[in-house]
Amino acid sequence: MEDSPASRPPRQRPKRRPERQQIMLRRGLALGAGLLILILLVLGVRGCLDARKDRALRDYATDVAQIVDETDQTSKSFFGKLSDPGGLSVTEFVAEVEADRSAMDNYRSRIDGLDAPGDMAEAQEALELTYALRGNAMTEISAKMSTALGDVGAERATASIANQIRKLLASDVLYASVVRPEMEAALSDNGIEEEVPESVFVPDDTKWLDESEVADALSQVSGATGEATPGVHGLELTGVAIDGVELSSEEAVSIGAEETPELEATVENQGESTENGVTVSVTVGGATLQGEISTVGAGETATATIPLVPTPKGEVTLEVAAEPVPGEQISDNNEDAFTVTFE
Repeated sequence: MEDSPASRPPRQRPKRRPERQQIMLRRGLALGAGLLILILLVLGVRGCLDARKDRALRDYATDVAQIVDETDQTSKSFFGKLSDPGGLSVTEFVAEVEADRSAMDNYRSRIDGLDAPGDMAEAQEALELTYALRGNAMTEISAKMSTALGDVGAERATASIANQIRKLLASDVLYASVVRPEMEAALSDNGIEEEVPESVFVPDDTKWLDESEVADALSQVSGATGEATPGVHGLELTGVAIDGVELSSEEAVSIGAEETPELEATVENQGESTENGVTVSVTVGGATLQGEISTVGAGETATATIPLVPTPKGEVTLEVAAEPVPGEQISDNNEDAFTVTFE
């Protein structure tokens, strides 16, 4: 017997979620998706920043290594010719030392211009000091080299060069004890396995710290021993002036000396070889003052400047002379006398 329609239970319709609940669900999903995107963006940016930092550190280390390698080549050049001049004349030797100085100035400028990452700040500061020491030392060595290879003042100039080599050694110590460890630590802390090169400017042979060893080495440069090189040698005093006023041996000249007057003596090398360490003197009132021409090439002229201290008073006679160089046979034209009135 079939149930009548009236006896059948009513069908239950499916319950519908309230509209507010659906809105909250959609918002939650959107928030979750947004949060996921934000996390991915943060991770992406962090990854980019890490990659950029890694690249900056590697680029910095590469730049330093390049400059260090070039510095080592300059070191080999300088100490190589100091050990064996190989027949270089004084002029050639001085010119090559000047080229080494110029190269060191270039390295120093490049070091100062490096864009050091923050982690390399301390290493960069020590590196700049390292190259300041090297640059200043090579500048002083170059400035003293002509005198050290001459006769007058050679001993003092050589002592100065030896002292500057000690400063070069100090730069090596600074690099080894501060620069290299700081760079290696910064690279290691950032997971970069890259070796920082050594930089030793002064060879391991400590003989270059000895003034006598430097003097012996410089004595091997052709023409630097005080002995005459083959050929004709001769100087001529070609002009004398005080504060720009030309003097004449034939008539008196008046000079207004409000400040310390400076005498300028021009000497011509009439020989066939470069002359070094030419001494020029002026005698006035029984006192002798000296100046020096570090180097003058064959057929060229050079000027020595001598401050007249104390300033002469009234009418005086100035005796000016260029000291004969080794091998010079006739020196009558090396000197002259002038009458000057200081007002």
